[in-house]
Amino acid sequence: MAWFIDFALVLAGASALAVLTFHRISGLVTDVPELATRGGLDLLASRGDVLGAGEHFGLSLWNKAVLYVEQAFGMLVVATFLYQWTCLALAGRTLGKGLVGLKVDRTAPRRAALRAAVTTAADVAVYAVACVLLVEGRFLLSLTVWAVAVAVFFLNALPVLLPGRRSLADRVAGTAVTGFGLGRGGAASVPAPGATPAP
Repeated sequence: MAWFIDFALVLAGASALAVLTFHRISGLVTDVPELATRGGLDLLASRGDVLGAGEHFGLSLWNKAVLYVEQAFGMLVVATFLYQWTCLALAGRTLGKGLVGLKVDRTAPRRAALRAAVTTAADVAVYAVACVLLVEGRFLLSLTVWAVAVAVFFLNALPVLLPGRRSLADRVAGTAVTGFGLGRGGAASVPAPGATPAP
């Protein structure tokens, strides 16, 4: 449930970025004075090659639109990482975890950053790379990265079902989720890496 709440926030951010990107791209094709100026300059520079000038102009618009899409995906990845890292470093929990009574133990800034990086990669970053590759027309590579994204997602999520109930992000960062029957007050909490278990 905590993941669904946090991922809903990611989707809200993605929706806001999609609207912003749509407006940026539509601005490319509705700014008539700018289009006329750029088209005229391309035509002058082409020495009468109207078809070449038109192709160059169209490609420049397409490349700019692709750049805007790539920037949106990049901002989504950065925003997701910063949300995870800031929440964990300051409060030991994201909004989703806080609402369902969970807390991440041992969230010093470095551990919080590691956990946030793995979580962001599993939830957003690898998918974003696949989408960018698709927009750039690299279909087969995009499919491959998409398959990797699904694998990374499950590699992060499935270890929660094993004894210890720690995701890949927790294992990499040396953290553990407690509360709501996990860790303290429920199952035994997982010792820090290198710690000697109490007798």
